[in-house]
Amino acid sequence: MTAPADGRGDLGRRAAARRSELGLSRAEVAQRAGFAEEYLAHLEEHPGVVPGTATLLRLAGALRTSVPALLGGEQDLPPGLGQAAAHPELVELTEQECRERLGRHGVGRIALYTEHGPAVLPVNYTVVDGSVVYRTAHGSTPGQAVGQEVAFEVDHVDEAMSRGWSVLVVGRALQVGAPEEEVRRLAREARSEPWAGGERELWVRVQPERVTGRRIDIP
Repeated sequence: MTAPADGRGDLGRRAAARRSELGLSRAEVAQRAGFAEEYLAHLEEHPGVVPGTATLLRLAGALRTSVPALLGGEQDLPPGLGQAAAHPELVELTEQECRERLGRHGVGRIALYTEHGPAVLPVNYTVVDGSVVYRTAHGSTPGQAVGQEVAFEVDHVDEAMSRGWSVLVVGRALQVGAPEEEVRRLAREARSEPWAGGERELWVRVQPERVTGRRIDIP
């Protein structure tokens, strides 16, 4: 079958991304779903392919997600629509656990004060030397963080397992300027271009003063 015209999503790309998120190989997912590895490769590498309902259910189960999520039906909705577990446990993360969840790069949210009041905005970030670093445009709202004490937050929600975590970094935001070699180093360290595109020449470093986090466990 080919993808329908109703824009239900890119199954192959979403399946591959979810598999990577879980740290699973194609062979592992194929075994869980009862597929041949070659068939899973075909699904991932041909974005227009949408298999039958039974196959989608098996794939979603193997990837611990839902069929609507695989088809992109939830792409414009906030995370956390699933039901809470029967007996969830809220656990404080150690600083080391928080830093591990920050990883090396991703998309997080910067919270700051602007001339129009408080704001929270998504930014592509990189962790360099223990600090959260992002680049933005001069005159942009995220750029107004420079010189302020700000909060940076990143989180993850596992809808299928009713689990999740969040990490909060609080510190002062500083502009990265001289020496020029430092700017070039950050450009090399960055793992992705800003998703918003355009010129992003202002580098902002959030030097952590407090790093805290929590996770929801299921006993």
